[in-house]
Amino acid sequence: MAQNWSKPVDVELETLIRARYPIIYVVSWEERRVEETLREICQKRGKKLIQWTITSGLGGNVASRDPLAALDQVLAAPDQTVFLLKDFHPFMNDHMVVRKLRDLVYALKTSFKTLILLSPTLKLPVELEKEITVVDYQLPTPKDIDRLLEGIIQSVRSNNQIDVNLTPLEREQILKAASGLTSNEAENVFAKSLVEKRKFDIDVILSEKEQIIRKSGILEYYPASEAFSDVGGMDLLKEWMSQRTASFTDAARQYGLPEPKGVLLLGVQGCGKSLTAKAIGSLWKLPLLRLDVGKIFGGIVGQSEENIRKAISTAESVAPCVLWIDELEKGFSGTQSSGSSDGGTTSRVFGTFLAWMQDKKAPVFVIATSNDVTALPAELLRKGRFDEIFFVDLPSKAERKEIFDIHLKKRGRDPKNFNTEELGRVSVGFSGAEIEQAVVSALFSAFADSKKDAKTGEETIREVTVDDLKRSIKISVPLSVTMQESIDHLRNWADERARPVSSVQAESAQEILDADDDEDDAPYRMDNLDDDESH
Repeated sequence: MAQNWSKPVDVELETLIRARYPIIYVVSWEERRVEETLREICQKRGKKLIQWTITSGLGGNVASRDPLAALDQVLAAPDQTVFLLKDFHPFMNDHMVVRKLRDLVYALKTSFKTLILLSPTLKLPVELEKEITVVDYQLPTPKDIDRLLEGIIQSVRSNNQIDVNLTPLEREQILKAASGLTSNEAENVFAKSLVEKRKFDIDVILSEKEQIIRKSGILEYYPASEAFSDVGGMDLLKEWMSQRTASFTDAARQYGLPEPKGVLLLGVQGCGKSLTAKAIGSLWKLPLLRLDVGKIFGGIVGQSEENIRKAISTAESVAPCVLWIDELEKGFSGTQSSGSSDGGTTSRVFGTFLAWMQDKKAPVFVIATSNDVTALPAELLRKGRFDEIFFVDLPSKAERKEIFDIHLKKRGRDPKNFNTEELGRVSVGFSGAEIEQAVVSALFSAFADSKKDAKTGEETIREVTVDDLKRSIKISVPLSVTMQESIDHLRNWADERARPVSSVQAESAQEILDADDDEDDAPYRMDNLDDDESH
């Protein structure tokens, strides 16, 4: 029987030992912490602690390395003894060992001896489910990590080359970053940070969580490489996110604020939804995890359901964090018909995910993106799943100018040397991704137009110009033109059902088409290029 304790585990372990529970199965990676806890309990209760491993036997007795021999010694040992058997789970596939453990239950119950099995994984035969009490040994609490951090600070304080002075806010951020790590992992990454940065660096500490995520095989870890300054426009969304930057702190809890649940970003393809998701992790200094829904579904019966539970458990273990689900509608498509097509697997996985979103207690901020709102199940959009549903529209003229500025800076150009105001005007209907491609295309064009000096043989690379950029714009047909009807439908749906990400409204579909008909500015037409603009 598994225990879901609300009290600290060390208190509950002592209670179980005092109540003469015969066999306790402790699930934990942290042997040292469990040993220390049991040693303190035994010292307090006047008991003796004896450990067993397959390598050294029971209390160092090599003759008891055999699991059955070890259990025989447990039975023959005097009272007031606690036996700790490490990594005993592989031997519980043996029917002789299982039977021996069942025989021990009554004998231990009528004595003052306790048998504790310690393993990082739970493997319990059906025959022992009613005989053994399972306890999940929790990861270190913030107080545990704080004591560990303080110990490290005191040990290196005399080193003048290392800065260990922390403000209360910095200390809290470091403890939050280290939550979800074992004590060994936290101790190692604190030491790594001091060696690499000569201080406690949050980014170094967060990088340790990448190892946990990579081992899951389902979630991907994204390092904080994008900043909100890389996102053009979206002033309302940026303000909403900035207001919640400190929402995971203790001060926010004391103020009465709940931790934000998440947001759903709906909108036109290529308008920065995925970029925004990456930037949030950087803004909040939290690990960003990406859930690939395709990796959830497996071919073995029950594997998909187990995978979604594993993904949720991994995300919660490294919380606080940001969980990003890209193109949500593709991952959970077919939930209505899955009963006949896949035996209901998709519906069960989706149901598990929805229930977790509604009731989750761990500070996991979910940011989901979608291009097709009609493919999303209605129950996903109801209040309680997400804090807000935002609509990401095509950028306005001012936002297009800002996006040109961003991409020119990224490629080592000073936007002041380009008339980005004009570029923003002539790129009506373009998405952020299409503007980026226009800049890249113009750079390719200028780079290819190199000239070789006849005398020296040196090649001169021509610098990109505004004309190159305008030409790239004019030869491109944006998605807003080729898929005008579907984008119109999406805009109409979002008009009263979602919050806009920007306070400036983009051009309507008709205004985009009118710009196409403008003889002076008409983009997407090769015949409107001046002769002096082609190279």
